[in-house]
Amino acid sequence: MSHSLITSLRSFTGNPRGCVYTEPLWGVPYNLVAPYASVYMVALGLTDRNIGLVLSVSWGFQVFWALMSGAITDKLGRRLTTLLFDILAWSVPAIIWALSQNFWWFMAAGIMNAIWRVTMNSWTCLLVEDAEHEQLVDIYTWIHISNLAAGFVAPLAGLLVARFDLAPTMRVLYFFAAIMFTLKAVLTYLMTEETTQGRARMMETRSQSVFAVLGEYHSVVREVLRRPETLYTAGIMLIIAIVGLINGGFWGILVTEKLNVPPEVLSIFPFLKSAVALGFFFFVMPRLAHLDFKWPMFAGFLAFVVAQILLITAPEQGYLILGLSVFVEACAYAAVSPLLDKLIVLTIDAQERARVQSILYVGVILITAPFGWIAGALSSIDKNLPFLLNITLLLAGAALAWVAGRTAENHKAAVAVSVEL
Repeated sequence: MSHSLITSLRSFTGNPRGCVYTEPLWGVPYNLVAPYASVYMVALGLTDRNIGLVLSVSWGFQVFWALMSGAITDKLGRRLTTLLFDILAWSVPAIIWALSQNFWWFMAAGIMNAIWRVTMNSWTCLLVEDAEHEQLVDIYTWIHISNLAAGFVAPLAGLLVARFDLAPTMRVLYFFAAIMFTLKAVLTYLMTEETTQGRARMMETRSQSVFAVLGEYHSVVREVLRRPETLYTAGIMLIIAIVGLINGGFWGILVTEKLNVPPEVLSIFPFLKSAVALGFFFFVMPRLAHLDFKWPMFAGFLAFVVAQILLITAPEQGYLILGLSVFVEACAYAAVSPLLDKLIVLTIDAQERARVQSILYVGVILITAPFGWIAGALSSIDKNLPFLLNITLLLAGAALAWVAGRTAENHKAAVAVSVEL
């Protein structure tokens, strides 16, 4: 119990405690359905191009909600926004997915799920605005650990699929997810309070409409464009978003259709990924704490590249190579994710966090949205092509992580010199 991460978990108070402790209520149902989401679509008659179109349209709607997220979060407050929009973005789509019959049901669910961009903004503000900066890496590490630990339930989905078939199992799991998502939203609301900055923004915007608040964004955009460290962060966010979109939509398809892995086996790989990443968080990341973040982030991106190469070169039913790919990807995820989250927090103006995050998310989504359709078109030609695209993007991400690290070091040195003077 003396491990630094255990100590940090026990020390969380206030909003970090309320947000971190309730996160498994989202992670458990998500990890049950995620490995089978795209395969479920295929089972109900969707093609690769249909799946790519659903992903792209959903991301297109995310542009609107990401744009509105800052104004809504400032008007309603971080806490109430998180409650209402968590239910709209996760509970309602889960019910639609459970009842889905064809392409149009998945399209409707994807459009509703796009609302999660609002709660992503409000929940992040709720989590970090009153938190100690020294705790940020530990806070985000525990968020990732919560979701990874939930991945240990994924094999249960595999057993159910093998026993009751894919479609009926997914329908029950999605109904279960709707209940859990709602419970998580309510408990987070009860265990948190409005942040200091949230109360200030609610007072400042109380006489304005949401669209009036939105109209003030032009000054915030100019400020973002003047901050190179924020732009580097946005670039890394963009690459991670595109790679995540492609992996989430087409990994299961490649594994089942190209490698001929039975659907019921898919749940083993999230379990492996969770176990490896958890081990990395507990035993490797504490040893890297003294390093500047550019080194683990750079190495993490290169590891992502290796994982993708292993995936596309795996032979039919090559479980060893596929498992090794998941192992390397899990290490890369554990190295990059909490550091990127910290980078986002530290490079954003604390006084304008909701609106700056809103602008960054809009930019990322606008560029990411077409990649669902692009990946679907590539996958229909060759199942490897979406992952070759990932490799190109991840190499660019490694270079960007290095440049962002150098910029952060120079900024830190300049601040130190000014303090001495």
